[in-house]
Parts: sequence; structure tokens; C-alpha cells
Amino acid sequence: MALITETSLRAQLAKGIPNPYPVTAEDKLTPAAEDFLKSRGIRLNRKADDSPPIRLDWSKSAIPNIPVGVSNRHVHLSEEHVELLFGSGYRLTPWRELSQKGQFAAEETVTLAGPKGVIGNVRILGPSRGSSQVEVSRTDGFTLGVHPPLRLSGQLEDTPGIALIGPKQAIMLKQGLIVAKNHVHLSPEEASRLQVEQGDGLIVQTLGERPVIFADVVARIHEHFSLDLHLDTDEANAAQLRTGDVVRLIGKNGCITEALRG
Repeated sequence: MALITETSLRAQLAKGIPNPYPVTAEDKLTPAAEDFLKSRGIRLNRKADDSPPIRLDWSKSAIPNIPVGVSNRHVHLSEEHVELLFGSGYRLTPWRELSQKGQFAAEETVTLAGPKGVIGNVRILGPSRGSSQVEVSRTDGFTLGVHPPLRLSGQLEDTPGIALIGPKQAIMLKQGLIVAKNHVHLSPEEASRLQVEQGDGLIVQTLGERPVIFADVVARIHEHFSLDLHLDTDEANAAQLRTGDVVRLIGKNGCITEALRG
């Protein structure tokens, strides 16, 4: 794989840039580099990836289906912030169990306040964590007037903050507002059965009237996890999915398995 930038192309000017310019499927061509080539009338010769497709041994069963869990906006709080928002010594009250072992939706809610708007009755998920984190959709970000980055849970560096309003007081998070990247939870046994490793980018396809492929769904494996695809409401609405629907696993790490093709 090669990273092709405008700077690297300019360095080739003295020797001459081939026309058409060869680019493989694995090469990364920056937008500035592509514009540089177009401005000089140089066409791209995109070579197909001739590497063999991934072979997954699903012959003994149907192509695996993964249940969907649609994740609405929610908040994870540290114990310190629980007490600041709800009172000294306060503990979250479980309201409903979630699909992942030990996780629950709490009875308590907070209000999110951004530069342009507020969103009320945002559910808190428990138990408490080491760091507070707020997960919203991109659409929610427009309502709040904030544009949070796409991140996996827990990856909070260089993320914007948000104000949380509780019954006792309001607090301002300095960071922690994200749009959660879609991901699949798996137990080690499920990961082994599906030949999936931690951090793999899974390719899943919806089965409804509006076929959609999610091409880079991160695999998260833990002994307390069970098989579940987590999408936010924007993604689910676009694909016409609801909690309890299923999607089909069709490949990983950029390659479609032969099981689908055959």
C-alpha cells in the first residue's frame, strides 16, 4: 500500500509522471493528489485487487446472521458525576436490562445542553464508569449545535464537551461527546465460531426492503459480551432497521467472502 500525496507527486515531476497514473486498490490517494493529477490532464489507471477473497468455512451452516440493537442517544457517568447531578451518595436505579451482561438502562435521565439547543430525557446507562461519556447521533449534534467525531466507546481524546443538567445541578464535561462508531459485540466462543478477531472490520448486509452494506463494523470481543450489532438511530433509520432485526455477515477487513458469491 502506498500513500500518494500532492507532495509526492510534485517530487516526480522532474522524472515525469506516467499517464495514466497507476493506482492499486490498496493505495491511498489524497484528494489534493487527485486534483493535482486532474489539473495536468493525467488519468488514473486503477488496477483491480488480484488478491484472493477471504475464505470463511461457513459450509456447515447458513451464512451467519447477527441481531441488531439500535442505540438511541444515552449517557455513561462516572460515580463522581452521578453524585454531582443527583446528590451525594446517589446510586443509579436499574430500569431495564440491556443485551450485554451486567449493563442496564437506568430510571434516571439528564438534559443535554449545547450552544444551539437542548435535548431532554436522555437515558443514563449503568453501571457507572471511570469516565463520563455522551453518545449521540449526527442529527442530535445538529440540534445541540455541536459536531462530535465518530469514535469507539472510550476513545475520548480531543472530543468536544457538553453540559449535563440533572435535578441537583448542572455540570460541564470538558470532553466526552461522540457519535459512536458501529460495532459488533461477540463472546470469545462466538468470535471463534465466526472466525473473527478483536478489531476486525466486519462487513454486514441488511436483509430488508432497503439493502444496505455496513463495510467497517468493528469487532469487540469480551467474555461478558453476546452477539449484537450496535447502530445509532441515524444508521438504523437509513437502513430501515429496528432492534431485533438481523443482518448478514458477508466478509471482513475489506474482502467479501466467497460464501456470498457462490
